[in-house]
Amino acid sequence: MGGIRQHCYAILAQQPKGRFLALDILRGVAIMAMVLVNNPGSWQYVYAPLRHAEWHGWTPTDLIFPAFIVMVGMAMQLSFTAKTTLARSDIIRQGAVRALKLYALGLFLVLFYYNFRDPAYSYLEQKLLTVRWSGVLQRIGIVYFCTLLIVLYTGTRGRIVWALGLCVGYFACMQFMPYSDAQGNRFVGLWEYGNNFAAWLDHQVLGPNHVYFREATPFAFDPEGIFSTLPAISSCLIGVLIAQLLQSSRPLHFKIRILMLAGVVAVWIAELLHPALAINKSLWTPTFVLLSSGYTALLLGATLWLTEIKRYRLWGAPFVVFGVNAILFFMLAGVAARVLAMLPVAGTSLGAWLFSHVFQPLLGNYPGSLAFACVFLLLSYVVMLWCYRRGYLFKV
Repeated sequence: MGGIRQHCYAILAQQPKGRFLALDILRGVAIMAMVLVNNPGSWQYVYAPLRHAEWHGWTPTDLIFPAFIVMVGMAMQLSFTAKTTLARSDIIRQGAVRALKLYALGLFLVLFYYNFRDPAYSYLEQKLLTVRWSGVLQRIGIVYFCTLLIVLYTGTRGRIVWALGLCVGYFACMQFMPYSDAQGNRFVGLWEYGNNFAAWLDHQVLGPNHVYFREATPFAFDPEGIFSTLPAISSCLIGVLIAQLLQSSRPLHFKIRILMLAGVVAVWIAELLHPALAINKSLWTPTFVLLSSGYTALLLGATLWLTEIKRYRLWGAPFVVFGVNAILFFMLAGVAARVLAMLPVAGTSLGAWLFSHVFQPLLGNYPGSLAFACVFLLLSYVVMLWCYRRGYLFKV
């Protein structure tokens, strides 16, 4: 136990200067959870809380990505303190470069796959010509740059107006904008799987062969699609506003109370409105913005209370390792997962073989699948700890 405490002390002592501890911890929790749920031993055996909701409604897994988006907004606002001497044009140029890098990294993960087990597999036809244009990193890049422009050209009131306006405008288009399928059937006001205005737009612009849900009818669509990016920007702007609160001269106890109160109210309103305007991650509905931002505020308030008021910090040390290098962790985990899926072993992939010959026989279906994800995460921690101890921070 003493060795673990010393290990945690060493991590916190090495945290790069100028970092916000609570944010690094929460970002580490979010990216760790994202990697955990993305790498089960088998997708057939995943506990319900570790799955996304099938359509309307939510699970804890649905809250991970939007929480990270909120933290992107927080980090943006907090970083402006170090950029006060830069001209606005320079900030925009740097932001555009960062957004393009994030999009390129996301595209790399999409393209980093080859089916070595299928001699008839055509990388050109089955990957390059049907590339999925959207994804987690792609959305982060686009949302980051759009939020940056809003922040640079507006004050607090303007940011609040934009956050509300994007959600209201999104709802209005989804509810009242008519659209038609290939047979000429006209639709309006639907929020169904494969049949809503956002899905229609993805189908028309991105194309049915370049989205995640290609089997959806009448319109193939992407959960990180074009139109749902608008309320995702609102989530990021909420992160900016939270960071502004934390930068204010108010006492920390007051800031924590505001965060907790705002979080409870946001979650309560989202659940109250859910029967009329469903909470839905794939559509990133306004109620989903409220719900996910509310829970993020509650987690942030609790983390601040533990780390700054009670001074309980050691528990957060492992998450800091992930949090300060979140993009690198996501990339390395994504590459490793794809390597496990590509390498052929005994007629199947290495990952599937490890699950069926090691984890499943020892622990059973569901526990074995979760154990596989936990071991994957533990090995990832060893790699990220090595990077952390050597001061290697991957900055996009």
